Amino acid sequence: METGELLRNIINLPIISNNLAEEMLAGNFRSIFKGQGMEFDEARHYEPGDDVRSIDWNTSARFGSPFVKMYREERELTILILLDVSPSMHRGNVTRHGLSPYEQALFSTALIAFSAERTEQQVGAIFFDRDIEKVFTPRKGRKSIMALVMAALQYQNNVTARRAQYGSDIASALTGAHRLLKKRSLVVLISDFYSINWEQEMGNLCRKHDCIALRIHDPQDLSFPGLITLEDPETGVRIEAPAGLDSFKESWSLWKNERSTHWESQCKKSGASCLELSTETDAPSALIKFFGHHGISQNRKRA
Repeated sequence: METGELLRNIINLPIISNNLAEEMLAGNFRSIFKGQGMEFDEARHYEPGDDVRSIDWNTSARFGSPFVKMYREERELTILILLDVSPSMHRGNVTRHGLSPYEQALFSTALIAFSAERTEQQVGAIFFDRDIEKVFTPRKGRKSIMALVMAALQYQNNVTARRAQYGSDIASALTGAHRLLKKRSLVVLISDFYSINWEQEMGNLCRKHDCIALRIHDPQDLSFPGLITLEDPETGVRIEAPAGLDSFKESWSLWKNERSTHWESQCKKSGASCLELSTETDAPSALIKFFGHHGISQNRKRA
């Protein structure tokens, strides 16, 4: 898709994001977007029916009568988006809807960011490939979100110049998120997951934060006759493949299914919620359904 068309579609997303924001606030996600932190507000006299566990023993001893602690819920939540900008996200084989994996990831990033804005949350991002490329400190407001989205859009144009930067390091991005976030937050990792050794860091992050793994995938199978050249966009390795043979097609399909199953298993083991999002799927509909019907737990959905 041309950059101009992408930008026009992104500009319209704030309208669509209103519905997504409502679904993000529904069900099990309501407590997350209200904030899970509690800060001390004041102490008041104990009244019949108060939870004895909330008694402030120091204040009670000082005044000679029972007092209980009152807390104020922190309404502000930080949302951090980890966006994979590596070459494999820009690979060819564009679908009939004209979207590459990166373009689908870009739409998802913008949707989540605009939806968070409607709930007055802070939004930040980390762009990564083999290294961390850019860091956007979480902030509120349309201006900071547009700066984030426009920066992400630039990666649509310069992928050819970055082919030397083969590989993506999800573990490094997760570690960066852990260092950046000071309080409990919602982390959304958007990638095709062509990376290794990220599972331990995901588990570490999930112990302190709520995490969603959003895997972008291209459902198209190889349908070319004869011998074709395949290139791994993460390593640059090329091989000749007999794409026309049934045995090759069967092995290719088996590999894709095994990879998907392994990804699901590792997400569940780490404690992250997970959603597979096809490049042929309408991202707003899929995300609204996911946030509206599933809380942050060990769930997996396909779209």
